[in-house]
Amino acid sequence: MKKSGIKTLDICYVALGTALITVCAWLAIPTPMDISFTMQTFAVCLCAGLLGWKRSTVSVIVYILLGMVGLPIFTGFKSGVAAITGPTGGYIVGFVLTALITGALVQKFGHKFWQLILFMVIGLTVCYAFGTVWFIIAYKATLKAALATCVVPFLLPECGKILLAALLTNRLIRFVK
Repeated sequence: MKKSGIKTLDICYVALGTALITVCAWLAIPTPMDISFTMQTFAVCLCAGLLGWKRSTVSVIVYILLGMVGLPIFTGFKSGVAAITGPTGGYIVGFVLTALITGALVQKFGHKFWQLILFMVIGLTVCYAFGTVWFIIAYKATLKAALATCVVPFLLPECGKILLAALLTNRLIRFVK
């Protein structure tokens, strides 16, 4: 008979995913635009690749909820609802979509290196689209200004983070149950 429900191993993986995202949020290089270069997207992609869509999505949701209740786990050790509802909150909320989409694609189609890169690009594209629309609404910015502020400066670093996440996923997946 198959047991259903939450397993201890799932809880451990979710906790590890949440911790990884938190630590990667703290690894930040501030910019004059008040939008930092962080390793959060790397962590979300790595979690999605290694943990699948359920565990990685729950990891991101737990991360967001912990930050919203006051734990200083967002970039710059920020916390609270204001960090989520602010101009860059859309990107944090977009992490949920990245984990969901990337994790589902990886689970369905596999862990080949080129597939991981493609799936992570798709997941982050959705995150960036969601976050950029949120930024436009919050700042009443034009699309051109939002892209110049929130997307273009981050494209090259994102490529490096995707490559690193895909490489680590490809190498570590055999150790994840």
